[in-house]
Amino acid sequence: MDEKKGISGGYAEEAKRAAEVMRRGGIVVYPTDTIWGIGCDATNDEAVRRIYKIKRRADHKAMIVLVGSPAEVERYTDGVPDIAYELMEAAEGSRPVTIIYDKGRMLAPSLLGPDGSVGIRVTCEPFSRALCRAMRRPIVSTSANISGEPAAALFCEISQEILDAADYVVGCRRDETDRHRPSSVIRLTNDGVVSILRD
Repeated sequence: MDEKKGISGGYAEEAKRAAEVMRRGGIVVYPTDTIWGIGCDATNDEAVRRIYKIKRRADHKAMIVLVGSPAEVERYTDGVPDIAYELMEAAEGSRPVTIIYDKGRMLAPSLLGPDGSVGIRVTCEPFSRALCRAMRRPIVSTSANISGEPAAALFCEISQEILDAADYVVGCRRDETDRHRPSSVIRLTNDGVVSILRD
């Protein structure tokens, strides 16, 4: 089988294949809880920089991270305000929420904002959650498009340039036609200040 084409079988097997590519430093195009994303191992700075190059995106524009559980948020940040758990719980079964925390840790340096902050979302969508679990590390989640072009809400909207640049393209959910709303984005500081950046 052509590794780049992916398969349409069960999520667990497909997630395992994609995770294997990411662990080797590869780039994967995959469906998320909001849009189609392009991602990699969020602890591998070389792979992260490759995504910036593929997207032609300025490297000062931080990308977000997906994890499969709140416990992983604790591992990759220096401090999780209590309200973050309430927001993560409220997001389950409703609109996804990306939370920007003051300080990320054990992540690729080029993923962090100039102040060391990091945006993390706990995904509840079945495939991306299976991918996070198979990976056992956080994964980069940024829209599968060239910077400045519209985000790819559907697989058919992903440009051939992006597909050709990836090492693996997930086979799941390619035929879906339902569009999902982007996540809300909330900044939480360790001293309790809450800022809504995207409602």
